[in-house]
Amino acid sequence: MKLDVVHDLQAVYRKLVDATSRPGTVMDLQKEVEGLDVQTNCLATTLLFALTVLDPEVTFKVITQHEAAVSGMINQLTYSKSVDVSDADFIFILEDALHEEMEEALNQAKVGNLSNPHESAMIILEVSDVTKGKPMKLSGPGIQGETNLNMQNVSNWMAMRNEKNVEFPLGIDMYFVDQQNQLLAIPRTTQINENGWEIKWDM
Repeated sequence: MKLDVVHDLQAVYRKLVDATSRPGTVMDLQKEVEGLDVQTNCLATTLLFALTVLDPEVTFKVITQHEAAVSGMINQLTYSKSVDVSDADFIFILEDALHEEMEEALNQAKVGNLSNPHESAMIILEVSDVTKGKPMKLSGPGIQGETNLNMQNVSNWMAMRNEKNVEFPLGIDMYFVDQQNQLLAIPRTTQINENGWEIKWDM
């Protein structure tokens, strides 16, 4: 890889932090992606995400038709271990994953416990474009008033996210990466208003 594992991955990490603190804000990873020269069966942004957050102390699961190849590559690059989805700290759901596979992964994702809510899974979901699709309004911590967001295939994950996050502070944080090397976050604290129907929970 031509990627600078110190400078470039620190830049990606800062963008992950910014995305988390400002839900719905689109982060551009084009500059960092240009340093990658690894051929993969996942999006370049997905690989950057994995290189940034994974190490031997955490675990992951990849949901894809090419699981063996992608998991093997990520393991070689990060030394993180692939485990069952119910035990994974990070779950990468790639574009070619079947809806049933995505649904099962979200259903089985760990949500932490009241003593350690941070021991929940982080979901990274590949989409074709994080800026095109169904309009939604986001509100909550990190958002001044409301922010508008257009997201594709919302119906595929919205209800499952709501169900997983119903008992705050338990729940899952979701990150979306796309083919344009963009990233955005929707943490568990974010409330989503879709077509006048507000999806939220007691906090």
